[in-house]
Amino acid sequence: MRHLRKIILLVTLVASVAGRAQEDSTNVDTRPIISDTLDWRYGHSPRKASILSAVLPGAGQVYNRKIWKVPIVIGGLGASYYFIRENNNQYQRYRDAYIAITDGDPNTVDEFNGQFSSQSVLNVADTYRRWRDLSYIAIGAVYILNIVDASVDAHFVRFDVGQDLSLELAPSLPLAAQGAPGMSIALTLR
Repeated sequence: MRHLRKIILLVTLVASVAGRAQEDSTNVDTRPIISDTLDWRYGHSPRKASILSAVLPGAGQVYNRKIWKVPIVIGGLGASYYFIRENNNQYQRYRDAYIAITDGDPNTVDEFNGQFSSQSVLNVADTYRRWRDLSYIAIGAVYILNIVDASVDAHFVRFDVGQDLSLELAPSLPLAAQGAPGMSIALTLR
């Protein structure tokens, strides 16, 4: 009985290997052969895309031929810069008003003509300073994401999912080597 199981297992393995060999010989690619040197993807470098994006934000996206992402990068950096500038201007304005209120000199007048207390002016100044600092973090995050996006896109530039997906049912070799019956399923992308 034990020998019969080994013979059945051996026949199944040989049949699956023979089936795969026949399948590989019948699936001949009839597409025209394109030289690797002519295809732009052959020499594409993720490192170069990352360096280009680090030196000039958006340049890595152009190198990856994803030009539609450049306005997003430039817009993110521009919006962050705008908020840095505006929040800093407001922070300087309220800080100067706070200094004018608390300096003890009756000749200095704040821009609000004493309408607000020193504590409320200080609170507003602190709010604008916090927003300015968050805007600095945002511009850094956009810059880093620009580099990461260029690198990831460059890694996937040669990734291709074809239309031919096949499913194969075959005996599981690790389980068969232990004498246990088993099957495995393999999904092959071609």
